[in-house]
Amino acid sequence: MKLVIAGPGCPNCKATERNVVNACAELDLAADIAHVYDIAEIAKLGVMRTPAVVLDGEIVVSGRVPTVAELKKLLVQKRA
Repeated sequence: MKLVIAGPGCPNCKATERNVVNACAELDLAADIAHVYDIAEIAKLGVMRTPAVVLDGEIVVSGRVPTVAELKKLLVQKRA
């Protein structure tokens, strides 16, 4: 499972990354987590609003900070 956090490094982007890491830890999920900071690369992912979370190439959250509980739900659904 590959997770990408897309955002230029603002406080909301950092909070999103922290929540992604915490959700994976709580689920004991060994995911490949990356953070894309470059605006051109973010655009290539199809992200129009940051922060965003891209799960296996699909934008699952955009323009807001997801909660750990929300991320866990998304990860469990994807893993099933």
